[in-house]
Amino acid sequence: MPELPEVEIVRQSLHKKIKKKSIQKVIIRNRNLRFKIPGDFENFIKNKRIIKVSRFSKYLIIHFQNEDYCLIHLGMSGTIHILDKKKPLKFTNTSFYHSPFLPEKHNHAEFVFDNLKVIYNDPRRFGFFEIIKNHQDLEKRFKSMGPEPFSDKFNLNYVVNYFKNKNKDIKSFLLDQRFVSGIGNIYASEILFASKINPFKKAKRLNKNECLNVILNSKKILQQAINKGGSSIRDFKDISGNKGNFQKEFKVYQQDGTDCKRAQCKGIIKKKITSNRSTFFCISCQK
Repeated sequence: MPELPEVEIVRQSLHKKIKKKSIQKVIIRNRNLRFKIPGDFENFIKNKRIIKVSRFSKYLIIHFQNEDYCLIHLGMSGTIHILDKKKPLKFTNTSFYHSPFLPEKHNHAEFVFDNLKVIYNDPRRFGFFEIIKNHQDLEKRFKSMGPEPFSDKFNLNYVVNYFKNKNKDIKSFLLDQRFVSGIGNIYASEILFASKINPFKKAKRLNKNECLNVILNSKKILQQAINKGGSSIRDFKDISGNKGNFQKEFKVYQQDGTDCKRAQCKGIIKKKITSNRSTFFCISCQK
């Protein structure tokens, strides 16, 4: 599943291409995504002018001129493609999984603009669209979710108080969107390695310095991933055709069996599977 950095790269690409444009036509080929696309979706979206594309956590937010919004979640395999009408055989995948082919049977939604088309392709259909009709409802939509790692609300006081008397391990908290929004399995492993914390350490046992390291490394690593265009697990490319490069910076994720990359550490990177998730960590320097 694409995590915060990859969704942010999609946001940047999409914003650049569709801001200040009006949707001329909407074609829905399959309404049966994770949540069924309502029957009036096309008429609601048609002719609306887009102000900007923003993001919260792993959600893309399309802002329309009259304070209506459309949320897009890519799920596990959702991708967004931009086709230039003048070059119908050329398309750009803005999303996490890049393919040289665009299998039409998975093209579930198409948004037509004056000079381009935006296609939503999703083989597994875990993604979804959601219409929100005012700013108050948009705020309510994310009320149950924790702050983003870049938010000022994700601070030492918040983390220390949240972890009090909590028996759950620290990695589970990083993946819990009620605690912090946007971090997934890849970056949770990298953040905890940078913080020298064992992923299975109980959150309540973290001292203030360890909590601070988690906060700082969350911000640092996610920003580095965005700067490098995200992590290309399957040849991800942005709108300019550039691959994400952060996977070259992985210290532990999918590095099981290799020597620890931390200077002067002679440990080995281990992979442990719990609840169908793989966790990667150094058996020596992550305490």
